[in-house]
Amino acid sequence: MFHYEINTNNLTVEDLLRNHWRLGKKIVHELRMAKAITTIDGEPIQWNDPLQVGTIIKFTFPIPTSNYQPTPVCAIDVVYEDDHCLIVSKPKGMSTHPNDARDTHTCMNHVMAHIKEQGGTYAEHVHRLDKGTQGLLLVAKHPLAKSIFDRMIEEKSIIRTYAAEVQGNLRSSSGTISEGIGKDRHHATRRVVSKTGQHAVTHYEVVARYKSSCVVHLILETGRTHQIRVHLAHIGHPIIGDTMYGARETASGDYELHAIQLEFEHPFLNKTIVVKDQQ
Repeated sequence: MFHYEINTNNLTVEDLLRNHWRLGKKIVHELRMAKAITTIDGEPIQWNDPLQVGTIIKFTFPIPTSNYQPTPVCAIDVVYEDDHCLIVSKPKGMSTHPNDARDTHTCMNHVMAHIKEQGGTYAEHVHRLDKGTQGLLLVAKHPLAKSIFDRMIEEKSIIRTYAAEVQGNLRSSSGTISEGIGKDRHHATRRVVSKTGQHAVTHYEVVARYKSSCVVHLILETGRTHQIRVHLAHIGHPIIGDTMYGARETASGDYELHAIQLEFEHPFLNKTIVVKDQQ
C-alpha cells in the first residue's frame, strides 16, 4: 500500500495510470478489477473524475512474492530507500541475481533479506551489474514501480554513471562510442563489437589524466553485457587489469569498474533523485 499526491490540476486516475505512468493494459485492468485506488479514507474514487493538486489517493493491491532466497542477514549497504524502490551498493565479485537454485548469496538474496526484515515479500532489480563491477543497483519494491522503472530504463531516463581507469590517454576529453555488441563465437562469456550485434551507446568524459592512464566517467544509454569493457577496449583503451579485453594484468589480477551515480525523476514522489556511491 502507498499514497500518491496529485501534482497536476484536473488530473484523473485514468490519465495518471495510462498517460503519465504509461502502465500496461494488463496492470491497469488488474488495478481496476481490484478496486485498488481509493481516497485516503478508503472511499471509492471515479477514475475519470478530475482531481486537484494536493489530493492524496491510496493504492492498495496484492504484492506477489519474489523468488529470491533471503540470506540470514543483509550484508550489503542500502544507500537509498522509499516506499517504491531502494538502491544498494553491490560489492565487487558478487552477482546481481542467482543463475540457479544453488546460487543464494547474490546481491538480490541480500536485498530480499532486507525486504523480509521490513515485512515485505517483493524485490526485483531494474538493471544489472556485472559480477566484477561494484556500485549502485536500483531495485523495485512493488510491481507498479518495476513496470515504470523498466520503461524508464528503455527510454534512457535513468542516468547511470560509471567510473573506470583505463590504459593510455584518450585523445578526446569527451565523446560517444556507438558500436553494436554481440557474442564472441570463440569464447563462452566474452563479447565483441559486431555490425550485427545489439545496438549499444556509451558516452565518456575524461576526468583525470596520468602519465600512462586516465580516469573516465561513463554514461550508458543501453545496458548490454560487458558494454563499457567492450567499448573501451574497442577504442584501444581497455580498463586497467581487464585481461579478458586485452589489458595488462595488475597485481590484484582484476579490473576496477564502479557504478558511481544514479539519477532519475521519481515517478511516485515527483522529484529528482540523485544517489552517489561513497565507496
